[in-house]
Amino acid sequence: MDTHAHIFQRAAAPVAGARYVPSYDATLADLFQQFASHGISHGVLVQPSFLGTDNTFLLAALRAHPDRLRGVVVVDPAIAPAQLAEMAGMGVVGIRLNLVGLLLPDFRIAPWPSLLGELKRLGWFVEVQREARDLSALVGPLLAAGLNVVVDHFGRPDPKLGVDDPGFRYLLAQAPTRRLWVKLSGAYRNGPDGIGDAIADAAAPLLLRTFGPERLLWGSDWPHTQFEHAEEYADARVQLDRWVVDPAARRAVLESTPAALFRFQTAATPVRGSHP
Repeated sequence: MDTHAHIFQRAAAPVAGARYVPSYDATLADLFQQFASHGISHGVLVQPSFLGTDNTFLLAALRAHPDRLRGVVVVDPAIAPAQLAEMAGMGVVGIRLNLVGLLLPDFRIAPWPSLLGELKRLGWFVEVQREARDLSALVGPLLAAGLNVVVDHFGRPDPKLGVDDPGFRYLLAQAPTRRLWVKLSGAYRNGPDGIGDAIADAAAPLLLRTFGPERLLWGSDWPHTQFEHAEEYADARVQLDRWVVDPAARRAVLESTPAALFRFQTAATPVRGSHP
């Protein structure tokens, strides 16, 4: 299963102040072609930052393919519980806080407590993208609120510090909670000129040892926004074989772990031609 992919169309209106707006379409048909070429049967669509809280395109895909897809949306923290419940019925299983370049929220101030309580009632998780140095300010309160948390892209350690980043060490220290998952994805987002790949190579065995494959997820990060001309889906899939060498552990990362977290009715068995 691919737990981190994006779909969008150029016609969609980007949010004001978006860090990056693609000049191309990334359609569900394109994504399914990547799945077919690389032996992936199921996927999780993650709302891209430049579309803000307009989850229309993502939700349409979930309605069309309820057996193959789940969704992680971006919402206004004041969203009505009825809207969340409606999205849950479509296959949404969590919200994303993509906070790169933004102020950190204060979860103690309304409307956050109400939203977090509703997420807990629904059994949704909160997916976080933020540099590792700020993870304690985000992950700590979310765990304290009784929520499951998913951390994107190896936790985004500082390119200069790598796995010695105190924020990454904080991430490792939360493994005993068993309510935290980490995505092995988007290594290129953690430093240029191969630095991100080197950090991922160093981080993967530490994450495996502390979290175990039952709390690790793989995502392609397709279509690799801002890195479209340097990255390919095939590269992302092959990297997982390097990060998780043991076939049984890799199978857990690709199948049983995401099937449970993302609420697929049956294990997400790879289609013919998949990697072991």
